[in-house]
Amino acid sequence: MAQAQSTEADWVSRFADEVIAEAERRAPGKPIVVASGLSPSGPIHLGNLREVMTPHLVADEIRRRGHEVRHLISWDDYDRYRKVPNGVPGIDESWAEHIGKPLTSVPAPAGSAYPNWAEHFKAAMVAALADLGIEYDPISQTEQYTSGVYREQILHAMKHRGDIDAILDQYRTKDKATGQPKKQGQKQQQKPVDEAELEAAEGSGAAAEDDGSGSGAGYFPYKPYCGACERDLTTVTAYDDETTELAYTCVCGHTETVLLSEFNRGKLVWKVDWPMRWAYEGVIFEPSGVDHSSPGSSFVVGGQIVRKVFGGEQPIGPMYAFVGISGMAKMSSSKGGVPTPGDALKIMEAPLLRWLYARRKPNQSFKIAFDQEIQRLYDEWDKLEAKVADGTALPADAAAHSRAARTAAGELPRTPRPLPYRTLASVVDITAGHDEQTIRILSDLDPANPVADLDEVRPRLDRAEHWINTQVPAESRTIVRSEPDAELLASLDEQGRESLRLLLEGLDEHWSLDGLTTLVYGVPKVQAGLTPDAKPTPELKVAQRSFFALLYHLLVSRDTGPRLPTLLLAVGADRVRKLLAA
Repeated sequence: MAQAQSTEADWVSRFADEVIAEAERRAPGKPIVVASGLSPSGPIHLGNLREVMTPHLVADEIRRRGHEVRHLISWDDYDRYRKVPNGVPGIDESWAEHIGKPLTSVPAPAGSAYPNWAEHFKAAMVAALADLGIEYDPISQTEQYTSGVYREQILHAMKHRGDIDAILDQYRTKDKATGQPKKQGQKQQQKPVDEAELEAAEGSGAAAEDDGSGSGAGYFPYKPYCGACERDLTTVTAYDDETTELAYTCVCGHTETVLLSEFNRGKLVWKVDWPMRWAYEGVIFEPSGVDHSSPGSSFVVGGQIVRKVFGGEQPIGPMYAFVGISGMAKMSSSKGGVPTPGDALKIMEAPLLRWLYARRKPNQSFKIAFDQEIQRLYDEWDKLEAKVADGTALPADAAAHSRAARTAAGELPRTPRPLPYRTLASVVDITAGHDEQTIRILSDLDPANPVADLDEVRPRLDRAEHWINTQVPAESRTIVRSEPDAELLASLDEQGRESLRLLLEGLDEHWSLDGLTTLVYGVPKVQAGLTPDAKPTPELKVAQRSFFALLYHLLVSRDTGPRLPTLLLAVGADRVRKLLAA
C-alpha cells in the first residue's frame, strides 16, 4: 500500500509528473529526453554523481510508468585540459604542457590501460554506473565535434554571434570597451550564490567559463584547437559568414585560415555549447549545480541563448546542492584525493548509495560516510527495510527504498542474509579476514539459525572488510590480547572478581549474540540484587559502564572496542576464559 501512495509522496514522482506533462507539450509521442553531463578532467567524484542520480531517478520513475525515456550522459571529453590535478598517481608536473588541449588528446597517467586522459577517468565512472544499475545513452563530445555532427549549429551560432554577444553582455560585470565595472543596472541582478559553494565547484569550469569574448576582431562563440600545438590558446582574427572562412592565431605562433563548413577541430564555448545541445537533443529535464545558477552562469545565460538563438527551450530541472564526505570539506576533483562512486561502492552496497541520493531532495545537501557513521547509516537502512517488509514505512520512505533497491529493469543485487554492518565490521576487524574464524563467529551469532556459508552474508561482508582495512586507523583496530593482564587481574577488588566470575559462569548458557547481550548487561544488575531483566537506574548504568571498561581492558587493552557481545563471540569461549580468569 505504501508503494501505491508513493507517487504523491516523494520528490522523484513530482518531477516525473512535470517532465511527462512538459514532454507532451513540447514533443508528444517522442521519447522523453533527460540529460546529464560529466567532464572526465580528473577523478569523477561523489558530488558529480548527483548530476547523474537526479535525472536517473526521474527517468526510472518515468520508465516504471510505461513511457519511453532516454537518459543522455554527455561525456565532456572535448573540453580543454585546465590544470594538473593533485593526488593522481602516475602524473607529474610535465602534464602541464598539455594544458589547453582536449581531454582526449592528453596522455593518460603512466601505467594506465587507457589511450588518453579522458578515457582513463571515464572508465571508473562507467564501471560504477553499471554497478548502480543506471541505464543511459553515452555521448562523447569529442566524437560529436570531430565528426562534424554539430556543423550546422556551429555555423548558425557564428552567424548569430552578435545576438549571443548581446545576451552575454547583460551579465558581464565589466564593460568590454573600458574594462571598468559596469554601473548598477547594467547586468541582471540575481540572488548571489554562497561563495563557499562556488569555491567547491572549482575545477568544473562552470562558473567562470570563457564565453568567447575578448577578441579584438569582435565576438566569436567558437574556439579552434590549434593545428600545431593542439591547444585552445587561439584567437579568431577574422570570419566571413558567406564563405565560412575563419582565420586564427595561436600563442605558439601558428596561424591558420580554414573553412568552418569543413573544419572539425574546435568547439563552441561552453555558454553557447550547452544551450545548443539542449535544442539539438530536445532535452526536457536536466539538473544543474549551484555554481551554474549564479548571475551570468551557463544555465542562467543558456536559457536566453537556447530560445533566442537556437529556437529551443531550456530544460526544466532543479538546482542541486553539494555532497560532502563525513570529516572532509566540500568536494572538488581539482584538489585530489576526493572519493569517487567507485570508492564508495567498495565500502557500501549499491542500494545504500542510491538511497542516500534518493531520500534527499536535490536542493538538500548531505554527507556520505566513510567514517564510523557508515555503521549508523546501515542500521538506519536495515530498519527501513524491516518497515517496508511489514508495511509500516511512511509513503515517501517506502518510495525512496524502492528507488534504491530496484530500477524499472529489476532488483539490484543484494546480500541474501543482511547481518548488521557493524557486527560484520567488528568480526573482520578481530579475525583480520580469516574465513574459518569469520564463519565460526557468524555461526554463533544465532545458533538456532547459523550462517552456513560466507556467501550468505556477501557482498556486505566484503564491504565491511574493505572499510575496516582502508578507513579505520591502525590505532583504532582491535587486537585481542594473547596473554592475561595479570597485573590488572591481581588489582581487582572482590566486586570486580565477582563480576568476572558471573560472566564466565554464564558463557555457555548465553553463547549467542542475544544471549551474551543479556549476560553482559545483566551481570551488574545481579550484583546489585536485581533480576537480569530489571530496568536500569542511573546508578546501574554507571556500574555497567565500569564493568564494560574492565572487560575491554582485559580483552583488548583499551577503554572501548567493538560491541562486547560481538567481541566475546569473536574471541571465543576458551580464550575469554583464559583472559578473564582472575
